Amino acid sequence: MNTYVTGAVIKRLRESKKLTQTQLAEMIGVSSKAVSKWETGKGLPDISLIEPLSSALGVSVLELMSGNTVINKNTSSNVLRSNFYVCPVCGNAIHTMGDAVISCCGIMLPPLEAEDIDEAHEITIEKVEDEHFITVNHDMTKSHFISFVSYLTSNKVQFVKFYPEGNAETRFQLRGRGYLYIYCNKHGLMKKKI
Repeated sequence: MNTYVTGAVIKRLRESKKLTQTQLAEMIGVSSKAVSKWETGKGLPDISLIEPLSSALGVSVLELMSGNTVINKNTSSNVLRSNFYVCPVCGNAIHTMGDAVISCCGIMLPPLEAEDIDEAHEITIEKVEDEHFITVNHDMTKSHFISFVSYLTSNKVQFVKFYPEGNAETRFQLRGRGYLYIYCNKHGLMKKKI
């Protein structure tokens, strides 16, 4: 991953907006020669220009810095197209309904890919009144634990955060078809079709 904006990214974004170097330069208050230098790799924009540059190019600062433009293809807002992100520094768990550029603790986070639940992370589901009692059969120690469990259907998200040395159990209203996701801090994201 690039740690600073590159000339190739600036040029690609400028051309996609159908802007000339002169037009972009006028929008952010620099000379067209400066834009030319950036695009040919003979210079870099000053850090104070990053926000105005990203605004002029119609992208977020993170998109400009990474070179990855996020396009929301999830126009129907189907919750089943969700992504989960977990920060390796602080353990923050983030849920999005579609592609996003997510950063936590100064790190850009990739979306997690879910594996099928294995025997070491087996889930027990018991019906209790109008809810289901969910238990993840997993030891909950300080170094190895289930961080969260989430149940997603096409129109609803239920999310519960767990903590080390607590219990990996909760209640959910299981209505309709969906997926139950769990996140183990050692083995990653796993899912089970319900």
